[in-house]
Amino acid sequence: MKNTNVLISGASIGGPALALQLSRYGFNVTVVEKAPSLRPGGQAVDFKGHTHRTVLTRMGVLKDIEALQTGGADQVVVDADGHKLTVIPGEFTGGEIEIKRGDLSRVFYEKTAASCEYVFGDSITSLTETPSGVHVTFERSAPRTFDLVVGADGIHSNVRRLAFGPEADYVKHLGYYYALVDVEGDFGTVSKMYNEPGRMATVGGPKAPAFFVFASERLDYDRYDMRQQKELLTRAYAGMGWQGPALMEAVRRSPDVYLDSISQISIDRYSQGRVVLLGDAAYGNTLAGFGTGLAVVGAYVLAGELKRAGGDHRVAFAQYEEQMRGYAKVADKGTAGPFLAPRTPRGIRMRNWLFKYSFLFGWMMKMTDKFANNIALKEY
Repeated sequence: MKNTNVLISGASIGGPALALQLSRYGFNVTVVEKAPSLRPGGQAVDFKGHTHRTVLTRMGVLKDIEALQTGGADQVVVDADGHKLTVIPGEFTGGEIEIKRGDLSRVFYEKTAASCEYVFGDSITSLTETPSGVHVTFERSAPRTFDLVVGADGIHSNVRRLAFGPEADYVKHLGYYYALVDVEGDFGTVSKMYNEPGRMATVGGPKAPAFFVFASERLDYDRYDMRQQKELLTRAYAGMGWQGPALMEAVRRSPDVYLDSISQISIDRYSQGRVVLLGDAAYGNTLAGFGTGLAVVGAYVLAGELKRAGGDHRVAFAQYEEQMRGYAKVADKGTAGPFLAPRTPRGIRMRNWLFKYSFLFGWMMKMTDKFANNIALKEY
């Protein structure tokens, strides 16, 4: 086995999932994460279908995830007076297994903390490839050389920027933004969704934080400045009916606000020399419903191909791309923005109709199952 010294950028889901598999195969893994610690809580993510269950079983984490699943509660769509318009079933929003993103990240982290090195509060500043490795410099840590580098650091991947080129070359803004906000206040025990043309708010129920989606051209702001994010969000929801004023007041008081664009990645290759991309960094499509499954399946395939190739990155990366390129095509399809926050009253009514008629809902569920299982898994 060669090229066993691997650096992974990103400790959300794909990074620790890859670390788990690589460490089992005898690789020495270091994970660097810009945040000072694992991010707790967060929105619910889900798994669905035979492929996801098979990968989670082979990784040895299925039972841990099932023990932490949230249950996929139904969501009631309401009008401005709070009257029910339709119900979005939990099986649609939560798949077969639903879990908070932070809990899922912790499952993979706890499985790897003893066998892998984690460096929190740091970030890569440069990548220089040599014939025998990649020389890496960091914001805080001393420079080091690794055999391989993996960018599992999301839509706004730092590794992709350094190794492939500017973000603008690969990230397409899809005309919407979303926000997750920890809110305090009595918003009820049932999850409720409210729409006005071009904006949506969801609050209540057991799966905080509150969730917002709104139509917007590209915004210029600092993604690490919470004050700016609060200002943009409250401005976008000014004058909203229903519980809008109370929600925006809760946003102003919130200690935790996350705002980002709904974007799609378009890239013609997943690797460049000794550097390879995983998850949203390679095949992201925000809120499309497949990102978590793609990241975990991608981690399984990438680690397996490196093992099968004896650490030969050229062979392994080519095989990883061949398998994942077709499976990840689902990330090229559509955008969640117009579905969650239609821009017209007619669009809102049509979206609601999908959940009133069982044959339309059944068709959507069959399509999601088809996409989730569209890969022939190898046993490594």
